[in-house]
Amino acid sequence: MAAPQSGILPPGNSHALFVTLLLNAGRSAMAQAGAACRAVPRLTRELAATCPEAQLGSVVGIAAQAWERLFTGPRPRHLHPFVAQHEGERHAPATPVDVLLHIRSERADVNYLLAKAVMSAFGKSVVVAEDIAGFRYLDNRDLTGFVDGTANPQGEERAAVALVADDPPFAGGSYVHLQRYVHNLAAWEQLPVAQQESVIGRTKAGDVELDDDSKPPTAHIARVEIEEQGEELELLRHSMPYGGAREAGLVFVAYGRSPHAFETMLARMIHADAAGHYDHLMRYTRAVTGALCFAPPLDFLDG
Repeated sequence: MAAPQSGILPPGNSHALFVTLLLNAGRSAMAQAGAACRAVPRLTRELAATCPEAQLGSVVGIAAQAWERLFTGPRPRHLHPFVAQHEGERHAPATPVDVLLHIRSERADVNYLLAKAVMSAFGKSVVVAEDIAGFRYLDNRDLTGFVDGTANPQGEERAAVALVADDPPFAGGSYVHLQRYVHNLAAWEQLPVAQQESVIGRTKAGDVELDDDSKPPTAHIARVEIEEQGEELELLRHSMPYGGAREAGLVFVAYGRSPHAFETMLARMIHADAAGHYDHLMRYTRAVTGALCFAPPLDFLDG
């Protein structure tokens, strides 16, 4: 299997940038943007060599509607537009994205330097749709106060979950879903801790999953822990909190060998089942962006 991009498999870092881009029209813009996408791994390696302690990594992903504009030949088998989900007051919208840039390291300044170099390579071929800085909060917690990513695969399982294995020339690549959630922290923080734990399905302080008798079917954990044919659906998450004085929330990022696991989990969060159960965490947070991209393997980009 070809090597994946450097930002996919390693454990999470303390700082990240999530930049989404829209392509400008014109043949010269497409040529420049395609070259810039291919340059991201090289630019990352060059900067990482000057500051190895930063543990710099990056991912460039391309959305379905942009693939043929940037590359010739076939496109990844399961690459398609983001599947929006809506029911009642619960929404997971699809928003315009052509290229995703995910930069992460232990130093915010190094992330900035790489973003600056990559944007210089893109030049006027793109416009920035969104630029969000994520940060590690306490001991890997979401701003709700609960540990995020507890169920992430470990060791060799990370590659098995995140990387395409059987779609040449895209083996070693990954499907990446991106959503930005805005939390209603004022409402959330009014809940007693025991009620927060019922919404999440884990204890707040100790990060222990509630037993089946205590965990309601509307808990977040209950909605996203799904078995198909005896196997649990899994994702490799690199989500990070973000925020400032006006709004705060979570940049949700998930890598997978296909889009299926994410799309199945999101549907169970948004849509009520026959008993009326949906993810009650959606009462306290809302998605404002949604995109699906494919992060090609290094051989594809460097070739």
